[in-house]
Amino acid sequence: MNKKIRVLAINPGSTSTKIALYDDYDELWRETLLHSPEELSLFAEIQDQLEYRTIAVEKTIAEKGYEIAEVDVFTGRGGGILSVDGGIYEVSDLLANHASRGMSGQHPAQLSSQIAKKFADRFNKRAFVVNPPDVDEFVDVARITGIKGEYRESHIHALNQKEIALRFCNERGKKYEDLNLIICHIGGGTSITAHKRGRMIDSNDIIKGSGPMSVTRAGDMPYMNVIDLAYSGMYTKKELTDKLNKNGGLIDYYGTHDIRDVLGIVEEGDALAKIVLDGMIYQCAKYVGSMAVAMKGQVDAIILTGGVSNNECFTKGMEEYIGWIAEVVVMPGEFELEALAAGAIRGMRGEEEIKDYTGIPVWNGFD
Repeated sequence: MNKKIRVLAINPGSTSTKIALYDDYDELWRETLLHSPEELSLFAEIQDQLEYRTIAVEKTIAEKGYEIAEVDVFTGRGGGILSVDGGIYEVSDLLANHASRGMSGQHPAQLSSQIAKKFADRFNKRAFVVNPPDVDEFVDVARITGIKGEYRESHIHALNQKEIALRFCNERGKKYEDLNLIICHIGGGTSITAHKRGRMIDSNDIIKGSGPMSVTRAGDMPYMNVIDLAYSGMYTKKELTDKLNKNGGLIDYYGTHDIRDVLGIVEEGDALAKIVLDGMIYQCAKYVGSMAVAMKGQVDAIILTGGVSNNECFTKGMEEYIGWIAEVVVMPGEFELEALAAGAIRGMRGEEEIKDYTGIPVWNGFD
């Protein structure tokens, strides 16, 4: 296939739907469709938003002066399906059905595969998901906790992490499957992951809550402290969940999503703000060390990505702690729409296998 492939990438979030149109790797345009709380309040469940978001995408494409029928392949972030290996998956009836039911939990990302399939079916085209949030490649020992029957599962920024790994390898003329990488996605949430020869074998959990403190998350805490908070009478379950997973970290300390605001407070001479920021760097660095252990010290590079990695103060602070482990490479930002388009192109060109979703989780507990 020599002609350019036109790709529509779809990435729904809590209050927005990001879309972009590509001819091969050339981005024609991108748009973030904002959904107000008032609009979303009309829908009892996330799944009820499907038609609303589909129409919004369709309307935007028309406003840009393009025809949906001219798109060759539709690709979405995925979500809501049972655990899978990393890769590109055809959006089958089964995958779309599982996404509609939120088999792995409810999240707006589950709408992306369904929107893609709606368009693909209408115009006899193809629809894919690429490295969905449900990717789970953990090794068995990474799953064990100190309570029988309670096991760790993979909840990572899989799409951006895999894309960053591939970009790094392409730049170095290496194969992802030949390298051991530690990739640190540091943003509103943080996932620090051991990539061993093409598989994400261990990481902290950005959904259920583990890992370093971040912009929005409390991070690891002594569990007795959490139990005390839960029984303090100060919080409902939802309020405490939000405090730990949405309104913790820098938001709880300083009410900001922007690390630059905290740096400004540090520059004004606030000693606690410096300790808080240094503590966040320190915790991220400790997790890098644990991922190096997961790969028995055999690390080819450590890559810092995500929005916070745009901040030189933060990345330099990280490098002071972890530079002895391996080369530290900064690739800031997130590339989720680009990753969706790139995966679709690889699949359409036969450069990467397109996998079938079986509906059988890759891990479902120990015997």
